Amino acid sequence: MTNPRTGSMAGKTVLVTGATSGIGRVTAAGLAAMGARVAITGRDRERAERAAGEIGTATGARVDVFVADLASQAEVRRLAGEVLQTYPRVDVLVNNVGGYWNSRHVTADGLERTFALNHLASFLLTNLLLDRLRQSGPARVVTVSSNAHSMGRIDFDDLQGERSYSGSRAYNQSKLANVLFTYELARRLRDSTVTANALHPGVVRTSFGAEDPGGAQRLFVPLMKPFMKAPTQGAATSIFVASSPDLGQTTGLFFANGKPKRSSERSYDDDAAARLWQVSADLVGLTTAG
Repeated sequence: MTNPRTGSMAGKTVLVTGATSGIGRVTAAGLAAMGARVAITGRDRERAERAAGEIGTATGARVDVFVADLASQAEVRRLAGEVLQTYPRVDVLVNNVGGYWNSRHVTADGLERTFALNHLASFLLTNLLLDRLRQSGPARVVTVSSNAHSMGRIDFDDLQGERSYSGSRAYNQSKLANVLFTYELARRLRDSTVTANALHPGVVRTSFGAEDPGGAQRLFVPLMKPFMKAPTQGAATSIFVASSPDLGQTTGLFFANGKPKRSSERSYDDDAAARLWQVSADLVGLTTAG
C-alpha cells in the first residue's frame, strides 16, 4: 500500500476489539500514535494490559483496557455498558475481533463459535454503541472482513453448522456476514453522520487459527509464511479506513490495500442482508436493532 493519507486523530476516542496481538494490536498502536485515545479489548487481562503498556510506551499515548470474551453475548453487553460509562463519545469502532476453528465449538449462548464471535459479537456491540456513535458524529464503524467472504454463502437453514460443519465454510460464511452487515448498516445510517465500511487486511502472519487449526493450515501456513504480510502491513488498511480525512463521508464500501474494491456478488444481495440483520437481531435479543 502506498502511503495512504491519514489524518490526526487527536481528540478522537477509538475502540478496537481483539487487539492484544496481530492486526488489532498494530491498528490500535497506529491510531494511538496519531493522537487518538484508544481502548482495546482482550480475553486475558494480563495479556491485554501488557499489550496496552507496550503500545503506550511506543506511542506515548494512554491505552485503556477492557476485558471480555466477545463470543459471549453477556460479555459483549457488559463491555458495551463499561464503554458507555467510560466515554462520553466514541468516534471510531473497529470491529477487529475474529477467529477460526477447524472443529465445531459451541458458546455459552448455545451458538456456533465462529458465527458468534466473527459476526454476532460485532453486530451486537455496534448496535449497543450506535446511539453514542450517532451522538459523536461524524463517527465511523470499521469492520475487518476478508477476501474469504467471496467463497462464503449464508446458509439460513443451517447458520450454526448443526447439520454439517466445516471450519473453512463457517469462516467464509462469517466473513460474508461481516460485509452484508456493513452494507446494511450503511443503508440504515445513510441519514446520519456515522459511516460503515468493511475491509480485507490481506493474508497476514499472525497466530490466527492456531487454537484449532485444520490439516491444510498445519501443512501450508509454514510454507506460505514468507509470502504473507507482516501485521504492520495488514493493519494499514484498517488504520486508513478508520482515520483518513478523505473518507469522512464514504460509507458502504469494501476496502483492500487502501483502496475501495468490489466485493463478491453475494455481498450485494440486499434481501439477504436484511434477512441476516433480522436473524442476527433475534439471536442476540435485539429485535428492534438499528
